[in-house]
Amino acid sequence: MPLQRLGKGEIASTLQDFCQRWQIIELACFGSVVRDDFRSDSDIDLLVTWKPNSHWTLLDFAQMQFDLEALLERPVDLVSKRAIEHSDNPLRRRAILDTAIPIYCQQ
Repeated sequence: MPLQRLGKGEIASTLQDFCQRWQIIELACFGSVVRDDFRSDSDIDLLVTWKPNSHWTLLDFAQMQFDLEALLERPVDLVSKRAIEHSDNPLRRRAILDTAIPIYCQQ
């Protein structure tokens, strides 16, 4: 699924519903989906930022990932932006944060 399709039409509308339901203020793509090496068997790496008062369990997080995989029809790697910002690995942190492209931002 090309990155361009994530922000348009039915997928964009469904992503908006998903983000509102899970109190997400920003959802961004990173990894191969934003580069030229994205393939038909690639997963989609997503960086998520929740509202400050959101508190989700590990089961909730797994449900979010499951729902996104069903919506996008491919494996999803869902990563918290806060976790990346506090990562001990500065190279990974910069690589993700510098290349992430928002596909949903709360209005």
